Amino acid sequence: MSAIAGILKQDGQPVGADESRALLESLSFYKHDQLDSLHAGSLFLGSALRWVTPESVSEQLPRRHAELGLTIVSDAILDNRDELAALLQLDSAEACDLPDSEYILLSYYKWGSRTPEFLLGDYAFAIWDEAERQLFAARDPLGNRTLYYTQGRGGFAFCSAIAPLLSLPSHDKQLNQSWLAEFLTIPMMLDSTDVGATAYADIRQLPPSSTLVFRDGKLLTAGYDSKLIPDDPVLYQSNAEYEEAFRELFDAAVQTRLRTHRRVAATLSGGLDSGAVVGFAAEPLKAAGKKLYTYSYVPATDFTQWKSRSRLADESPYIRATVAHVGNIEPGYYAFDDMSSYSELDEWLSILESPYKFFENSFWIKGIYEEAARHDTGVLLTGARGNNTISCGSALDYYILLIRRARLLTFYKELRSYSRVMGVGRKKILSVIGRNTFPAPFASKHNDAPLLIHPDFAQRTKVMEKLHSQDVGLTVSGRDGFEERRYYFRSPALLNMQGSSGAKLLMRYGIAERDPTADVRVIRFCMGIPLDQYVQNGMDRALVRRITKGYLPDEVRLNQRVRGVQGADWLHRVAGSWNRVRSELEQLCQDPTASSLINTSQIKAYLAQANEPGKVESAFRDEYRYLMKCLIAYRFLKQFTA
Repeated sequence: MSAIAGILKQDGQPVGADESRALLESLSFYKHDQLDSLHAGSLFLGSALRWVTPESVSEQLPRRHAELGLTIVSDAILDNRDELAALLQLDSAEACDLPDSEYILLSYYKWGSRTPEFLLGDYAFAIWDEAERQLFAARDPLGNRTLYYTQGRGGFAFCSAIAPLLSLPSHDKQLNQSWLAEFLTIPMMLDSTDVGATAYADIRQLPPSSTLVFRDGKLLTAGYDSKLIPDDPVLYQSNAEYEEAFRELFDAAVQTRLRTHRRVAATLSGGLDSGAVVGFAAEPLKAAGKKLYTYSYVPATDFTQWKSRSRLADESPYIRATVAHVGNIEPGYYAFDDMSSYSELDEWLSILESPYKFFENSFWIKGIYEEAARHDTGVLLTGARGNNTISCGSALDYYILLIRRARLLTFYKELRSYSRVMGVGRKKILSVIGRNTFPAPFASKHNDAPLLIHPDFAQRTKVMEKLHSQDVGLTVSGRDGFEERRYYFRSPALLNMQGSSGAKLLMRYGIAERDPTADVRVIRFCMGIPLDQYVQNGMDRALVRRITKGYLPDEVRLNQRVRGVQGADWLHRVAGSWNRVRSELEQLCQDPTASSLINTSQIKAYLAQANEPGKVESAFRDEYRYLMKCLIAYRFLKQFTA
């Protein structure tokens, strides 16, 4: 695992010493065990290598294979090494010790530009091909590793991060106004519909599931089919066969992600996704003589939980039940009392190199990485994408589909079961289903929530016209949960947004975030099976509940009535700094640059209403969330122009 970078000059011009030095010095900022480079005339490659896997300790990056005429630099951790070893006809004893970069290099020698089709895992790599006189690069299907690039002034440069490219002497930093306009306009958790764009005008990123070729001064990018959504359905004869097949597949996905000579840790909530990952990881680690260390966020010690029978801010009772049941876990519970979404704002902007929208959970995510780094963690397991894979299955969405498909007998049986499981009367459930099955014919489909963008800036950039036909939250979505996940896995922009943050955290803290719920094989299985595997006998998220029998305690596994609300105390933590937040937003309204880009009229209106940051319920009010997003955008603009 490493931060990688490179420069390739056109027409045989040598890479200048000032350029190579600037790039390598910038790479040294990222967590690494070994800093190395290769400089050969018009080619420069650099790597800040972090030893995460046992094989990476002896890895040499950049690595030139003289016999093959190939030079590689990579940021990769592969999950199908055994399969690749067989396809490449490697000696089994030799294959065990080879670093992942060598597998990629040999794969490229065999398959050329088709190489990504044979790789499973998280990766971004670049290979200089001496015979073809070209640089070939690729990025994994989910965007779990990043690769940025810039072209101009006689050459091409790339890097895992943006900051090193900004350090190049030839670089002229400019704000990408089109990108910023989309960021401020799109209501959903998405930066931009242009997945190749960044906040910097002349720096682009290689999208997930994409390759890049730079040859003779010409740049060509292309997508490859990662087949996240299978062409054919995945069908078995019985529930037992589905469960056995999926349990075997998920177990393999977890075990391949335990490959590190450092600590293995996991984020653990009181829910099913992280619980399933922990449940499957603890036993193989025990067999290897290792403990599983878990990191769990709990609310601030002075936070008072609101009264609710179905929502829970403090999930620690369920977490403790999982820890006790699974065993071989060294748990950690962290309130991070000295941290907030406000206190960590500048650090997050530095890590992500762009503004962001997920501020409610930002403080504890960063806190967990800091704690894990202090304990020399190599791998941090998560279940971050589980909602779209293993734990998909809203019962109400499924019941609406049954009605629309006229499967009324099945619907009636499910309704009775669901009513019993949830302890809710059938009439109440029917009223909810009816409103969503047969929406009001004249209901507005426009999302009336105020936008962050200044109306004049929106008009100048014509962003509304650009996004009019895009499904980005400006209109009310008609997708149910099952359609939503298809949309997600077909959207490189959404995949990139989630994958990039993990890649940036790896570079900062030296910890590889590994998510078995996002294993490509797991995704294909979950996208291919019939929907009735997800909802059965009144049980939502039925697949993961069934396959974790014995792995998780029933009070967690079968819990359908209580859901955790992570980050519910975000505003409680910010309340003590609210006067500073207010003051900074007032400065924004007076700033000539920011006030021409951000909707200051709405800021002033919401500031007049936002007078109760200390109330627990205020955390869910639109005005506070809106103001925080504006503040994040303002801080980014100030850093950009500094």
